Amino acid sequence: MTDLTHLEEQIAHLTRTVEDLSDIVARQERELMVAQRRLALLMEREATREVDAGGTIPLADQKPPHW
Repeated sequence: MTDLTHLEEQIAHLTRTVEDLSDIVARQERELMVAQRRLALLMEREATREVDAGGTIPLADQKPPHW
C-alpha cells in the first residue's frame, strides 16, 4: 500500500467521522430546542397557577405547622 493510498483512506475515514458528528450535533440542537420550548411552557403554566392561587405560597412549598 502506498503512502498516497493510506492518506486517502485516512481522509475518507475522517470525512465520514466529521459528517457523523455533524448529524449528531444537528439532532442535539433540535432536541435542545424542543426541551427549551417545553420548559418555557411549564414555566408559563406554573406562573399562571401562582397567579390563580392569589399570590399565596403553594401547599407543596409551605412549611408544616410544627416547624
